[in-house]
Amino acid sequence: MSGLMSLIYPPKCLLCGALLERQELDLCSKCRQDAPEQRRKNKKLRFLDSVTTLWHYEEDVRRSLLRYKFYGKRHYAKGYGRLLAMRISQEHDDGFEVLTWVPISPGRRLRRGYDQVELLAKAVGKELGLRPVRCLKKIRNNPAQSGLSGEAERRANVLGVYEANRAERFRGKRVLILDDVITTGSTMSECARVLLTAGAAEVHGAALASAAHKK
Repeated sequence: MSGLMSLIYPPKCLLCGALLERQELDLCSKCRQDAPEQRRKNKKLRFLDSVTTLWHYEEDVRRSLLRYKFYGKRHYAKGYGRLLAMRISQEHDDGFEVLTWVPISPGRRLRRGYDQVELLAKAVGKELGLRPVRCLKKIRNNPAQSGLSGEAERRANVLGVYEANRAERFRGKRVLILDDVITTGSTMSECARVLLTAGAAEVHGAALASAAHKK
């Protein structure tokens, strides 16, 4: 951020919103220490070779992601991308050949004005040296997963919702797919199943937060 812009819009912590000190980037020192960080070696989901997440979806993390998703804070993507890319690099020395994301429906994108996971993918891709590729498209506007309770109901809600897009771009390759939040994992698992059926060699997942209980 330029000096003038920093004076007009001083950088704030992505999570708690506190003004950042000169030496701080993306998160204040308190949030770097206290944020509900996910431990490594997260539990695998169906059809995914691995899953990487930064935080537990609670408290300031939840409020931050809601601001990003529903209240126009699209500029959060840059900081989120730096943080998630760092974690991905720590857990995967061998890297990936294709980077993609879980897409939202055209209707939701129109109402919101942006696809928050696509923005995240662009930010992560910049850090990892990968240009995001649209490997999936949403072909049915299903009810939001957040309005459903059980895992079985969520799994049924995403069946047949996604289809592969230009499979020749990822066939036989190691794919990393991103989402913002993983709750039961039904959405990401279904996306991974579609990619594998269309010829992906491996599918790994990553997200900013997981609603899974701490262990």
